Amino acid sequence: SHAADTQGLRTEPALLVIEAGAAPEAFTGQLRRFDPDLVIMIDAAQLDQPPGAIRAIEWQDTIGLSASTHTLPLNVIAQYLVSELGCDVIVIGLQPEANAFDTPLSPLVRRAVDELIDGLASILMRS
Repeated sequence: SHAADTQGLRTEPALLVIEAGAAPEAFTGQLRRFDPDLVIMIDAAQLDQPPGAIRAIEWQDTIGLSASTHTLPLNVIAQYLVSELGCDVIVIGLQPEANAFDTPLSPLVRRAVDELIDGLASILMRS
C-alpha cells in the first residue's frame, strides 16, 4: 500500500487520490461525484524496460501493456471515463521487477514509485 506516500495529496481539496487495486472500475462512482478534469492512472506495465522504468502512455495504447490483473483492461476503463465524465485520462506505466499477482514492490521499484509520487505531487500542488 502506498497510502502513506500519498497522504499529502489526500489533504488537497482539488485532488482525489484513490488506490484502486485490482478493481479500478469499482471507483467510477466516486470519480463521477468528484467530477475531475483529469484522471491519472498509475499501473504496473510490461514496458520491456529495466525495473522501475516509468513511461507516460496514451490510454488508447495500453492494450496488452498492463502487468496487473485487473477485472477490466485499463483502456476500457479509460474510454468509459472519457466518454462518461468528459475528462482527460493519462496512464503512467511502471515496469515491475516481478509480474506475479500480489508480489510486493522491490526496493528499486519502490524508489521509482516514491519519486513518481513526489514529482506528481509537486506538479499538481502548484496547479
